[in-house]
This record gives sequence, C-alpha cells and structure tokens, in this order.
Amino acid sequence: MKKKFIEREIKYTGKELSPHWIYKNFNLCGDAVVAFVGEVDVKLDEMVDIEDVINVEPIYSKKMLNFIIECFDVPLSEMVWRQRLFISIIRETLEKYSKDIQRSGDDLFYEGRKLSVSIATSSITSSLIHTALNIIGDGAPVEVSTLSEIGVDNIESFAGDVMSAFANEVQSIYYAKCKVRGVAK
Repeated sequence: MKKKFIEREIKYTGKELSPHWIYKNFNLCGDAVVAFVGEVDVKLDEMVDIEDVINVEPIYSKKMLNFIIECFDVPLSEMVWRQRLFISIIRETLEKYSKDIQRSGDDLFYEGRKLSVSIATSSITSSLIHTALNIIGDGAPVEVSTLSEIGVDNIESFAGDVMSAFANEVQSIYYAKCKVRGVAK
C-alpha cells in the first residue's frame, strides 16, 4: 500500500472521496492512503452517509487532518472492516499522548467530545475511506475535541505513524492469508 503526506492544505468537500482521486492528484496508482490538512466543509448534497443526510447533519471543521484510503478488489463489507481497523490504529497511536481516547464504531472521542468523522463507501472501481480528526474545533456543528488538546503537535509525523501502521497491518494480513495451506474434510 502506497502512502503519502500532502504538504499543501486541501479543503475537503466530499468530492475528493472518488475513484482515482489519489492517482489523478498525487500519481499513486493502486491501493493507497494519503493524508493532508485542511478545512472540511461537506454539504448535504455531497454526503455519502445517508443517515447524516436524513438527519440534516452536514460536516464542518475549520481545520482537520484528513485521510483518504482507496483499495481495489475490496468489497464494501471488507472496506468497513478496514475502516474500523484504521480507526483502531489511530486510537492506538493517540494513546501515546492520552489514555482517555474512546472508540465507538468508527468514531473517536476525547473526554466525551467527538474527535473524528469517518465513512467507508464503494465506487465502480474501488472502495474508499475518508477519516478526519479535528485540529481546530472552531465552527463545528457539535462539541468536538482536537488533536492539539491531546498533545499532538507534529501533525505530519503523527499522520505518518498512522499511515505506516495501517499499511504494515494490511501487508501483514495479506501475508497471513498467503502463508497457510487450505484444509479439506
């Protein structure tokens, strides 16, 4: 799995969660994860989560650490498993800073306040994940926590640790699948 931290700020609107966005913008073809910092402003017409649309809950944050993951030959059900694994890896990485990180499904909380947003979906060619963590909580429609209050000062280094751990885990799972022989009755 290829990985890259994008140095420039990118505003996430939901349109970025599309097939080959990583390849077209950063020349990473195949399974990949990228991270970038930027404002997040997802209007209802770009929302992938139908429950959020029904509840009229658009997403906004002035500054978030965003991750987009694209995997090919992975059905949506497996991508949701990978999303939960990714969230668990983020939680484990954050526990170096604080033990007060809670996970509920694909959401992370710090001191009872929401730290993350995350969604997994599929496209005609691939499956995709967007996960974002608040850096600045200003303007969010709900009470949120932030990476800075947890003590994460070096966003690029933190993002690199998360992406490396995820890529290593995916590779380890692939190896575990390949190293066993099948059994018959």
